[in-house]
Amino acid sequence: MYRPTCWLIHSLLPTLIQTKMVNEGKSLSEALLSAKAEGRLTVGVYECAKIMNEDPDSVSFCLLATDDFECDIALQIHFTLIQAFCFDNDISIVRVNDLKRLNALVGTKGQLEDAHCVLITNPAEDSWEDPALEKLHLFCEESRSYNEWVPEITLPER
Repeated sequence: MYRPTCWLIHSLLPTLIQTKMVNEGKSLSEALLSAKAEGRLTVGVYECAKIMNEDPDSVSFCLLATDDFECDIALQIHFTLIQAFCFDNDISIVRVNDLKRLNALVGTKGQLEDAHCVLITNPAEDSWEDPALEKLHLFCEESRSYNEWVPEITLPER
């Protein structure tokens, strides 16, 4: 017997996940700013690939960013390889579709960064865990349970 509540849950699930993604934007901003202040941020596709190759255990979180209109095939190939690496090494990964806003968060004032790929490395052993980063890890884990392997997060307006 089909229950109406099951239908309601399944019809509302995409909306609930989308709302959660927007709420996680604040956590992502906080985690990025904290990592930047602590020197735990790596920005740029090639710089991130170098860190992943040299010390994958130091990587805590990966962020891939594009603009909606961007369709650079080389960048898409890099993204595919980075995603596969993150899955193999149990690194949480998300997408952001506002490169300009991300650049404003991670870039140096007056300098435009290649923020297509951003890594947050693990905090020092003697420091506290970043609560915003923990929230993002939980969000990624929850998204995977809904077969959303690379969820998208919307960064909040500044």
